[in-house]
Amino acid sequence: MIKVLIVEDEKPIRDLINLHLSEAGYKCETASDGAEGADKIENNKYDLVLLDIMMPEVDGYELMEYIRPLEIPVIFITAKHALKDKVKGLRLGADDYLTKPFDMIELLVRIETVLRRYHKTERRAKLFDVEIDFEAHLVTKAGQPVYLTAKEFGLLTLFVKNKNIALFREALYEKVWENEYDTDSRTVDLHVQRLRRKLGWDKILVTVHKVGYRLEAPQ
Repeated sequence: MIKVLIVEDEKPIRDLINLHLSEAGYKCETASDGAEGADKIENNKYDLVLLDIMMPEVDGYELMEYIRPLEIPVIFITAKHALKDKVKGLRLGADDYLTKPFDMIELLVRIETVLRRYHKTERRAKLFDVEIDFEAHLVTKAGQPVYLTAKEFGLLTLFVKNKNIALFREALYEKVWENEYDTDSRTVDLHVQRLRRKLGWDKILVTVHKVGYRLEAPQ
């Protein structure tokens, strides 16, 4: 299991990230400031660090300088929007830089991208009687192959990695179709209907009124 350290001094943000990443299948630990983060990194092994910049005692830039020789992937998550701050963070060795406020799906996608670069992504997942090979784009149900289109597979990946989270149609469309969402379009709904039918997930992949969809699964 991928192990992530969340170093963030704002408890609501820290807890929210922890909740969503844990539900997505990551093993998470947290630190409330840079000094605690340094202690945890010294005594534990992590696959990824999510790092705030403006923190008491030891800020994110200082902690990044400590992390860099260890070759642990780092994503800065910060309220510092200025270009000079982003440039500084990336030059210090961060793999990505995300500004607050942010969409949780975007964070999860960025995490996947960084981990893939380091060959640390989870290759497979199993949910109920459905098995997914993310790298090979293969899906089986009760041992039998299920043939999905590229868009259906993209939706399935987002749902599985965001279990029990309501996902907006707009976010699904923008991540899978990589285009701006048209409020009059039923494209997402039609693809979700086909995905439900192919997987037999009518009662698992549920509609969230005026929002989108949620994949209901055991924790």
